[in-house]
Amino acid sequence: MEAVLTSTAIVALAEVGDKTMLLAIVLATRFRKPLPIVLGILVATLANHGMAAFVGQSVAALLEGRWFRYAVAISFVAMALWTLVPDKLDGDEEPEAPRFGAFLTTTIAFFIVEMGDKTQVATIALGAQFQNVVLVTLGTTLGMMLANIPAVYFGKAIVERVSLKLVRTMAAFLFLVIGIWVFLDTANLAV
Repeated sequence: MEAVLTSTAIVALAEVGDKTMLLAIVLATRFRKPLPIVLGILVATLANHGMAAFVGQSVAALLEGRWFRYAVAISFVAMALWTLVPDKLDGDEEPEAPRFGAFLTTTIAFFIVEMGDKTQVATIALGAQFQNVVLVTLGTTLGMMLANIPAVYFGKAIVERVSLKLVRTMAAFLFLVIGIWVFLDTANLAV
């Protein structure tokens, strides 16, 4: 259960203000069909984060040991710093004219934009930390949905009312705490 709850919290906080959340708002205003957009986000996230959690678990299995755990701890601290940098949706990352409908456009756009994104990198680290692809994927997907469903339905109003800087700071703090916890846990195992 710890893997699901931690993964959900980290991704939900990290996703607020992220480019994929901004993409959800753009798609919602473009298509005005929330359900196919939400389903597209779900499918894209399950595929992307499932692969990321698998990569994290696989790498951890190959590189078990104290130094790998220290690398995981450092990756969480790096994620804390990266989370403090505001994201914006680049003009060339917006989907082209809607040729394929809301669901397919959302699925493809989200899958591509999520490649190399902080939440994907966090999912790799969580897969390495918890060694459970299913639970990490479930948690990170739940976190993405918690952040993006409101963005689809209430996007503009949320952006105007919620301090994205505060949310980014909270997410960074959470990444930092987990990084320190993994580091200390690894140091205690070495003793």
